Amino acid sequence: MSESRGYAVGSVKIPYYVRRRAWKGSRALWGYWVPCLARRNPKTGNIEPTLMAQLGFKIVRCGEDGAHAWAIAQSWNAKWHEARERHLAGLSAVHPSKLEKLYPPGSLGDGFSRFKATISWQCKPAGTRADWERGWKYIEPIFGDVRPSSVAFEDVDRWYAALLDKIGVREAHRGMKIWRALWRILGSMRSADGEKYCDRNEDPSLAIRRKTPQPRNAIWSEGEAVRLVKRAWRLGYKGLAGALAVAWDTSLSPVDVRTLTKAQLTGDGDGPFFSRDRTKTGEAAIGTMSKRTQRLLAEYNKTLPPNLLPSSPIFYTRGGRPGPKGGRPRPSAPYTKDTLGDDFRVVRAAEFGPKEYRKIMDFRRSGAVEGLAGEVDPAVLAAKMANGIDQNRELQKTYLPTNAKLVRLADEARLRGRKRMRGEKK
Repeated sequence: MSESRGYAVGSVKIPYYVRRRAWKGSRALWGYWVPCLARRNPKTGNIEPTLMAQLGFKIVRCGEDGAHAWAIAQSWNAKWHEARERHLAGLSAVHPSKLEKLYPPGSLGDGFSRFKATISWQCKPAGTRADWERGWKYIEPIFGDVRPSSVAFEDVDRWYAALLDKIGVREAHRGMKIWRALWRILGSMRSADGEKYCDRNEDPSLAIRRKTPQPRNAIWSEGEAVRLVKRAWRLGYKGLAGALAVAWDTSLSPVDVRTLTKAQLTGDGDGPFFSRDRTKTGEAAIGTMSKRTQRLLAEYNKTLPPNLLPSSPIFYTRGGRPGPKGGRPRPSAPYTKDTLGDDFRVVRAAEFGPKEYRKIMDFRRSGAVEGLAGEVDPAVLAAKMANGIDQNRELQKTYLPTNAKLVRLADEARLRGRKRMRGEKK
């Protein structure tokens, strides 16, 4: 394998640029920006990470050797110099992973970058965009810098098989789903040279039969949910207790619950409820609550800051005090995805032991199971869950718009189903 470091283009020398043959015996050359990530310390004799490594720089594949690869290498040199100057000036350097990566024109990465600059991308719900980015991280290392039209069935077949082996069926399914969705999008887009990125009808992945992950089927009983709420309250996780109680009654997803605000709490003659758009789908949702949850929420509201803005999330972490060994106190803060999961695992283990695996997201499924056991009308259940669980979503949207009274019908069906499920256990 041939290699040349600091490749000179005309009279310009590109630092850290390396050319390597694509494979043994090949004439094709590929360019890489290869920073110095480790160096022997002359004083200690030990191999130690360099400043480039400490600032987060890594090897960058620039694509086939040529003008575009050289431009990518030059851009990374500029990023390195900027990060170094900020570091020497005592400023925090932007991590390279946060910097936008450049892709060859007409490549899959180039098309995805252009798609993310469109209004259509910005209009996607935040959860959908996050799902695309999660799938893209599996696609990018292999196909990010190549033209979609140059990808053969064998390439996708090997890639998908490797995903199944390394990350499992569920994430491999996600990667393939985003591949096919992106291919359809790029089939309608043209690159800077005016050529289409690919033909919509020639997706090589369509010859592959995806393995479908087994759906989750775990559910909680009402008694178990109550035990979790009580345990959270007793342990001082009052924000978590309120969130769990609301999640159980409303059948909202964890992200929708932890981002609820005071402004979204409204009501009618039958009582208060939360009214909001779902984060993932944008569907209008109404979250009704039982009398028990209403009382708990009223008690929890007394612990919130009196000057809390109506647009601020209402469910806060417990915070922390210095331990026996000292440390800084941690103030309460609005729940994030990570802190909500962390606190829930603590409470779950305290109540049900360390081997319990069920999650908050299973509350939503539990409500649907109760409703079905109570013979709820599919359209009513769809209104309760704010999704397309019924068979004809468009007709139900037209003739049964979401409203609080309709959602309460699902609550009544859940109560009937709960009673039947209790009877079966006896």
